[in-house]
Amino acid sequence: MKKYLIVGAGFSGAVVAERLAAKEDCKIMVIDERKHIGGNCYSERDKNTDVMVHAYGPHIFNTSNKEVWDYINQFCEMIPFINRVKTIYKDQVYSMPINLHTINQFFQKRLSPKEAEEFIREISNKDIENPQNFEEQAMKFIGKDLYKAFFYGYTKKQWGCEPSELPASILKRLPVRFNYDDNYYSNIYQGIPKDGYTAIFEKMLSHPNIEIRLNTRFDSGFDIDKYSHIYYTGPIDAFFNFKYGRLSYRTVYFERGEDLGDYQGNAVINYADAKTPYTRIHEHKHFTPWEKHEKTVFFKEYSKETNEGEDPYYPKRLKDDMCKLEKYQKNVYKLTNFTFLGRLATYRYLNMDQVIEEALKLFD
Repeated sequence: MKKYLIVGAGFSGAVVAERLAAKEDCKIMVIDERKHIGGNCYSERDKNTDVMVHAYGPHIFNTSNKEVWDYINQFCEMIPFINRVKTIYKDQVYSMPINLHTINQFFQKRLSPKEAEEFIREISNKDIENPQNFEEQAMKFIGKDLYKAFFYGYTKKQWGCEPSELPASILKRLPVRFNYDDNYYSNIYQGIPKDGYTAIFEKMLSHPNIEIRLNTRFDSGFDIDKYSHIYYTGPIDAFFNFKYGRLSYRTVYFERGEDLGDYQGNAVINYADAKTPYTRIHEHKHFTPWEKHEKTVFFKEYSKETNEGEDPYYPKRLKDDMCKLEKYQKNVYKLTNFTFLGRLATYRYLNMDQVIEEALKLFD
């Protein structure tokens, strides 16, 4: 009987473990250095308020891939949820992503969809033909005023550097709509698991042939000889003991607050002003509107560089990082019984649905 080792109990590792256990007669060991399964998608009940909290920040499941949607729904009841993000700039509340309401409110106009599209074309920077960075992409896309209001300060706080130092590709994920649609996502399927994300992982990893060991670090001293194959979902630079240097990530930390009733009236509110030290506040009871709670819990989210021992969130992928990554990848190609997958092992920003899709394709 084959034995597999899976390093990491987030979605990448859990999908591969579930598929292997369902389709093969094998034994699977899943290890994770954290004290829980689920990776950054881990959720738990807040002790004081009983609100279901996304411990590492908000996770709204959204995808247009029906295979991924059908797969995840095997392990949970997914309740439809529309993420309507608001952003505060100079004490005014606006809708995000930028839509017709945002444009009309910001410029104090009453433009029709066609008029708004033409207006944005007029104020965008037409001199930038091939944007080389985030700032140029934004100026070409929406012009100086909207960029300075909604992206400059927020981006500088989130990434810890001038937007002109970031690649243009980051902004390509942010839509502008010329109607009043304030749904933050444009994917077909959107929802929140009724019983939280941790319950999904518990079901995915419930097969008797899957063993889970938490608080277990994978390093050079780990005995791998008894395993037919190892699926590694941890940081690629850590696997090679940082021999080419650390890849840079941004991480986040949270300041918890508690109140009675409703604190801010919305699940997520961004703070675009550079002077506000946090990037956003999320109030988790709004992610589960089917539940009723007298108390509420909210979190102010701060962004910082990732230091040793901290959880990496967003790969920065700056020029120096990509040079290091290329060296690490050449070392990966030399390994015969390892597969690297997921956000950390491939040093890419991936949403939950993309992680699941990649793991399913890998198994197939």
